[in-house]
Amino acid sequence: QVQLVESGGGLVQAGGSLRLSCAASGRTFSGGAMGWFRQAPGKEREFVAQIHWNSGSTINADSVKGRFTISRDIAKNTVYLQMNSLKPEDTAVYYCVTGGWGRRSPDEYDYWGQGTQVTVSS
Repeated sequence: QVQLVESGGGLVQAGGSLRLSCAASGRTFSGGAMGWFRQAPGKEREFVAQIHWNSGSTINADSVKGRFTISRDIAKNTVYLQMNSLKPEDTAVYYCVTGGWGRRSPDEYDYWGQGTQVTVSS
């Protein structure tokens, strides 16, 4: 199976930046895409961004478009989420995921990382 390990979360002030990393291991990967979800306290898990592994094409949620950038390093089997202009509303646990290209629902993804906490203070 695929193992996903996130890192890079932390506490930042509003307007600041963080870069999340997700290191993938294992060779059972057939969905074609990796991405990020987040879950804020009391809310459902929310799609953030996705990247097609081979082509590099990306899909971004409207709430983060223009502020967050997803990318991948094929040689390192790693995906990133560069988060700029952070807002308190971005506070959540961020999860790295694998799944089919174009999927937006959490139940359509195959593997999940353990999550990393991002807290944005005002």
